[in-house]
Amino acid sequence: ESDVMTAARAREHLRLPGAHGSAARLFRDKLAMRAAAADAGLRVPEFVHVLNYQEVGEFMERVPAPWVLKPRSDVSASGVRVLEDPEQVWRSIEALDARESMQDKSTYYLLERFVAGEVFHVDSLVESGEVVLAGPRRSGRPPMNVAHQGGVFTSMNVDYDSPEHEALTRFNADLLRALGLERGAAHAEFIRGAADGELYFLEVAARVEVAYIAETLEAASGLNLWREWARVELARARGQEYERPARRHEYGGIALSLARQERPDTSAYDDPEIVFRVDKPNHVGLIVRSPSRARVEELLAQYSERFAQDFSAYVPPPERREVNL
Repeated sequence: ESDVMTAARAREHLRLPGAHGSAARLFRDKLAMRAAAADAGLRVPEFVHVLNYQEVGEFMERVPAPWVLKPRSDVSASGVRVLEDPEQVWRSIEALDARESMQDKSTYYLLERFVAGEVFHVDSLVESGEVVLAGPRRSGRPPMNVAHQGGVFTSMNVDYDSPEHEALTRFNADLLRALGLERGAAHAEFIRGAADGELYFLEVAARVEVAYIAETLEAASGLNLWREWARVELARARGQEYERPARRHEYGGIALSLARQERPDTSAYDDPEIVFRVDKPNHVGLIVRSPSRARVEELLAQYSERFAQDFSAYVPPPERREVNL
């Protein structure tokens, strides 16, 4: 994620094709991406740049609490705080502005209406400005809750025949078109508000998602985003059109958690649907595949409970990782 802007600057300096600084920033700066999406008429939670204190105060009078204070550039849940009243907001801003580094101050943050609801992700591949491969997924517990409270992260692809699949696919395509992604991979996050049932855009990155999501999507579709991205680039270099291989329409899901053990032993997990075992120190994860969505949901529910007993550990997310705008 932190390499997005570095790569863009390198392209500018070397005059290479691809996304340059201002284009790449739309996929790195949470304030910029929200503004661009809102300008295109896409639904985003109300937000304000933490720059003009009068505008921040007016925002809190207009938009009911709770609010989310977010750094504009960090990944995952780093530095994200849910605040319940204006006093918390002003104290948080004061604390940020007391930091020594200019890039740690409040101007590098935004304040946003907190939307409770169900979290979805869409991982996609774009060629010539059009989405050629998309994989909408539904998360179990919201990723921010897992990051801040611990527990097991689960995700599986959305029912192919559901209204959510159609709505997410369309919303994602509109978003990437509005942000001007011409070619490459993207990972977008959406939430369906519990209060109104509407989909809202949360954030997007110009990369393949981490947390073994490429492997999870491959389990369901037979297509790997990394491999297909390489095929897109090779086809263009050869002056050819990218031809997407046939994909299967099964269901893939992942259960993933930090582990107390350096090398967790998952040999007791022997369901035939398991197609991938995470091999990473102090992590435990299983990816499953089945033609049955209900079976994948059943297995992820079982693994969430068993992981919590057998393996799960919790490490709070760092307050700040890095700023690269």
